[in-house]
Amino acid sequence: MRSSSRGDVDAFIVMDVMEQARRLEQSGRSIIHMEVGQPGTPAPKAARVALADAMERDALGYTVALGLPELRAGIAALYKDWYGVDVDPARVVVTAGSSAAFVLAFTALFDAGDAVGVTEPGYPSYRQILKSLSLTPRAIPTHAADRHVPQMPHETLAGLIVASPANPTGTMLSKEDLRGLIEQCAATDTAFISDEIYHGVQYEGRAVSALEVSDDVYVINSFSKYFSMTGWRLGWMIVPEDHIRRIERLAQNMFICAPHAAQIAALGALSARDETEAMLEVYAENRRLMLEGLPKAGFDKIAPPDGAFYIYADVSELTQDSLAFAAEILEQAGVAVTPGLDFDPVRGHTTLRFSYARATEDIIEGLRRLTDFMAARG
Repeated sequence: MRSSSRGDVDAFIVMDVMEQARRLEQSGRSIIHMEVGQPGTPAPKAARVALADAMERDALGYTVALGLPELRAGIAALYKDWYGVDVDPARVVVTAGSSAAFVLAFTALFDAGDAVGVTEPGYPSYRQILKSLSLTPRAIPTHAADRHVPQMPHETLAGLIVASPANPTGTMLSKEDLRGLIEQCAATDTAFISDEIYHGVQYEGRAVSALEVSDDVYVINSFSKYFSMTGWRLGWMIVPEDHIRRIERLAQNMFICAPHAAQIAALGALSARDETEAMLEVYAENRRLMLEGLPKAGFDKIAPPDGAFYIYADVSELTQDSLAFAAEILEQAGVAVTPGLDFDPVRGHTTLRFSYARATEDIIEGLRRLTDFMAARG
């Protein structure tokens, strides 16, 4: 059957690693998961209780395309609480995960062939979603020496997407960093998209929202990370007022609505801050263990992880093939890690990403295995 070149995207390598790890587990191997950015905890209890109650009294059919009004109001209140920013709930768009938010944002903002700046290292699906929509990702290399703050290229872009805290580095942009980028984008009619999916998961100060600088931006977030709801597939966007109807029309046709059940659970999760903050304490302890244990094992060139739950390590003195090195670690040490090629197709052959989102016992055991593996490797 014929096919479209828009489907010629690269694999999401971390998902391939996850599948390889699953096969080893199925064969009886014990695997420590440091590959995927997925909390090891379930959705907050309040989320699960809210859904169980709703299932007994509601058919949970379609919602309106932009999401349950009470959930949109709850998300808007979160911005007042976290950032002191007043957001009109009408500007909140509930989506089927942040992935659907990226599709909606890129479709609403750009025409086929437009060039959109993406940081490298960075979340790989930005590039692949852009390609699948007949858009052109333009790499903006960032560097550990500059704390991975991107510099605008000389080329005029249709858009720029940045993440803070960043995946895979964990570094955060300051308010001054964001202001500089947003002002440069405004001067060249470049759409600014801020991926804030790891907000709430921070250790070195507070993550700053782009909405603290400007309302003329797209902000994307999700219930996946801080609220520990990855598989529920629920995200959201904050869009400028004059883009609400544009996004609504696209959402109606592309997705109808985000899953009703997940929206009910998310409403419960918004009231579970004691539980989510307890999860943050686990990540903080895991981060401490990783920052102490990885250098002892031999992974000592790392980006400063201000937020999220990743360590991005330069392993150029150990390998020039991160894909093969990650496969070796998985097979011999029983620890799944992600090759840097997922995040940086140019320089990622000499980097690895380690996730510390799982239980602390897993982190301790994973570090022990990595230490033994590196000692045996010489």
